Order: sequence, then structure tokens, then C-alpha cells
Amino acid sequence: MRKQPHFLRRFAVTAAVALALCVGVSAQAASLVPLGRAVGIQMTTAGMLVADLAEVDTPGGKAAPAKDAGLLPGDVICRIDGRDIASSADFLAAMDAAGDTLSVTVLRGGAEVTATVTPAVTADGTRQLGLWLRDGVTGVGTLTYYDPATGRYGALGHGISDETSGVLMPLRDGSVLSAVIADARPGGHGTAGELVGSFDPGDRIGGIERNCVFGIFGTLDAPPEGAAVETVPADAVKTGGATILSTVAGEDVRAYTVDISRVYHDGGCTRFLITVTDPDLLAATGGIVQGMSGSPILQNGRLVGAVTHVLVNDPTRGYGIFAQTMLEQAQQAAKTDHAA
Repeated sequence: MRKQPHFLRRFAVTAAVALALCVGVSAQAASLVPLGRAVGIQMTTAGMLVADLAEVDTPGGKAAPAKDAGLLPGDVICRIDGRDIASSADFLAAMDAAGDTLSVTVLRGGAEVTATVTPAVTADGTRQLGLWLRDGVTGVGTLTYYDPATGRYGALGHGISDETSGVLMPLRDGSVLSAVIADARPGGHGTAGELVGSFDPGDRIGGIERNCVFGIFGTLDAPPEGAAVETVPADAVKTGGATILSTVAGEDVRAYTVDISRVYHDGGCTRFLITVTDPDLLAATGGIVQGMSGSPILQNGRLVGAVTHVLVNDPTRGYGIFAQTMLEQAQQAAKTDHAA
């Protein structure tokens, strides 16, 4: 009898209601190439992420094996009956080899938790665990910068999280791909708009090496075109006029005017408030939409940060993250790779 999990692969690099991002920032200022290029993003997870729990219909009524065993949305399944689980193929093989009960080990909050799960049996004899699982994500986002000194890039300005559980997706591997924006769906009051893009899995332009709350980071396969500009330290970012670089149609990167309305320096916060003022961008998208996350923000020709979130009740306004914070995370990724 086949054990039936449920797999999810839906993903959007979202610009959601902003969260306060407060940490120390200490990265050295650098000369970076601002990009604004839309890219496709493909990422596979390290282990199987429990996106949600489900009930199973059985002849005796509804059952919830995973829930009853104590599994939670956001858990990452790393072993079943002692077998390592790194992919959906590993998961299915372990399920096929399992007996009447399964010993399931998950990562939860950085610690391992083991639960015993007894599958429910449906009317047709299928055994099910009552899980929605996610093993990968795809979507569209924006490259923020390229560091010519290291070959590394930063993108998004926020992490890739599971849209159901809200948990940061554990990275196994991933790629950024050349993309074309086919449509821009404007946002409205209470609804985030989105960029609709297409990309081919064979059009890889770089790898993803780090997924954290401040963005995704990795190495590009070839240097992009563009001149490097100075990066502004976080404590030097000021209110006033600025420019964002973004791709909202085709493959063309365009500059649009915004206003940095407020800068949050207290408590080491890593964000600032922006307002879209460019009439062309307002006409095309209504402001900030999903897929624009990572669009670089420049002030007086210098890189200050990247678009990260939109206020869903007012899509003309959103938040940016300091470029210095993103650069610090890229440097941390480089140190991790070197240590490995």
C-alpha cells in the first residue's frame, strides 16, 4: 500500500507587510554594481518542510496522524526510521520501506524532535500521514547588487519563507535564472500586486548559497554589465529624494523616483520607509509589487539599500533594507564557504 504525502511547490517572492529588522551592522563599505534585474529563482530545501497539517478521510471518520503525533507546520523532516531525508525522493523511498508506524525526526527551532506517527488508512487502502510537504520553491525576484571584488551578489532584501507556515526555507541548493517580465499586476488598497515573469530552468546565471532574513546571496556565473558605485554606510542614509532600479516590463531595467520618507536608526534597525513618486511606475504597478523585492535604491548616485516590503494598505509606500546590512550577510556567506 502506497503512503501518500502531499507536495507543494508554490512560491512567490513576496513584498508583504514589513517587519522590523533590528540587528547590528558593521560591514565595511564597498563599491558595488547596482543591478535591478528581474530573475527567476529556484531553490530546493534541505529536508522536507511541513507546510501544513491535514485531515485524512477514513472509513471510521477523519483522522490526523501527523497532528496527533505532535508534528507542527514549519518542522523540517530530516530522518524517517533512521534514514536521512534530503529530498522528496528520499522521503518517498523511506515511506515505501516503512512499517505500520514511522519514527519521524524533525528539526524544530534548531533542535531535533522525534515523533512516532501511525498512518491513517483510507477506504481504498491507501495509508496517509496527513501532511502537506514542500521540497522546493520557484518565483520571481530582483537582483540588488554585484560585488566585482568577490563575484558575489545580493538579492531580495528578505528571506524566502514558506508561505503557509512562515518559516524560513532551509536551503539545500538553488539557482537564479534569466527572466522576462510578461505582465505587471498593480496593487490596490489591501491587496499586493505582482510581477508575472517567465524563465527557463536552463538559463542559469548564478547559484544561491545563503537564504537568510536579509536576502539571498550567492555567486554569479559571469560579471554583469554596469559601473560600480559607492555604498553608503547605514548611519549616513538620509531622508529625501532617491531612485530605484527595477524591471517591470520585459528585461529592461529602468530608474524610477522615490522619496526616503523616514530612516530608522534607533536600536540598530536595518530599514527605512520609502514612497514611490514616479508617475510611470505608479501607472504601471500602482507602486511596489511582489517581484520588486531587491530593487536597488540609490541616493545621490550611491547605493543605500534595496526595496523589501510594501504596505498592503498603501502600495505607494514600503520599506527598504540598508545595503550595508546585505553586504554584511554576503560577507558572512563567504566566510562560511571558506570555512567549509
